Amino acid sequence: MEVPGPLPIIGNPPLSFRFGVTFFAGGVVPNPIDIQFRKVSGLGTSISTESVEEGGQNFYTQQLPKKVEHENLVLERGLVVGSPLTIEFNVAMSLFEFVPSNVLITLLDRTSIPAASWLLMNAFPVKWHVSDLDANANEVVIETMELSYQRMQIIRI
Repeated sequence: MEVPGPLPIIGNPPLSFRFGVTFFAGGVVPNPIDIQFRKVSGLGTSISTESVEEGGQNFYTQQLPKKVEHENLVLERGLVVGSPLTIEFNVAMSLFEFVPSNVLITLLDRTSIPAASWLLMNAFPVKWHVSDLDANANEVVIETMELSYQRMQIIRI
């Protein structure tokens, strides 16, 4: 009987620098302004477990799945003045009023066709940071936005 080898890679894996971010106001209406970001991180999820010890069992402890946990989504971009997303972050941080939205992150292949997507549901701001203002530096001011979300759906195209 022949043992199958590893599966061949079909085509080339997509590169990480072609991507788009779409915010859906109210969960459905796309925001056409806040789509360009320099960096996206935090696309990760894990299962937390609970340890259960059995009486008389000294060789191991049972690990039972408890819940799904998501990392916070972190977005970086050059400072944009007057964007709807900046206004939403300002309202959340100043007035403590939150309007969760859905966020779609799409990885594009070399021909700009979607290769994979991640849909983050009920995302809301949890952290906002602006890079240092430095008279000795000639750099773009970077805005870093961090969002928590309820659920992530991975979409493979």
